[in-house]
Amino acid sequence: MRRCTISRNPRSQEYTHIIIIIMHRSTPLSAFGVRGMSQPLGIRICCCRVCTCINFGFLMSRIGLLKLMQLGLAMLCEGLLIKYGVPYADSIGQALTSFLATTGHCFTTNGILLICYAFSDKSYNLIRQSMFTIFNGLASCMYFSSASYMGFACVVWLHPQFLVRPGFWAYPAMTACYYMGYAAGILHALDAYLAFRHYRGAR
Repeated sequence: MRRCTISRNPRSQEYTHIIIIIMHRSTPLSAFGVRGMSQPLGIRICCCRVCTCINFGFLMSRIGLLKLMQLGLAMLCEGLLIKYGVPYADSIGQALTSFLATTGHCFTTNGILLICYAFSDKSYNLIRQSMFTIFNGLASCMYFSSASYMGFACVVWLHPQFLVRPGFWAYPAMTACYYMGYAAGILHALDAYLAFRHYRGAR
């Protein structure tokens, strides 16, 4: 923040500028939910802090919560696919393979990004200002396509078996998977939009 006051010298008819610079702390990336450099790190216990290499405040920011939700949905989908989908891979077909590839890829990449962001401000700034953020748009498209394919498989192949076979839990599990896949696709699309705004603002 800068304040400028102008004083006039009546003898020389010249203007002299006295610039008073007031320094204050600011977080230029707060619009994107990013922690500031002045934010304390670690966990405060009594009069000291532990785990100061990790900024837990980032995990509660907008980007941090997005990443945590993306990881959570990918983990849930992966667990349901492995437990209930793999035994009926012959009935589900390529929809299972597509969904497994999508969740595995996105879970691994988001996990690495979250670790980098939580441990390093420089990593966040460098990655979000680069073209690597196109990953979120690609992940969104992959989730939407694989969820649509899984929805088709549920309606055409699994639902008839659910009606005639008691205890056929593959149908409700895969239905939950493709619903969560759509939710994950929306989250990645929102993340891609925020990353694009950050990229344009940094240029």
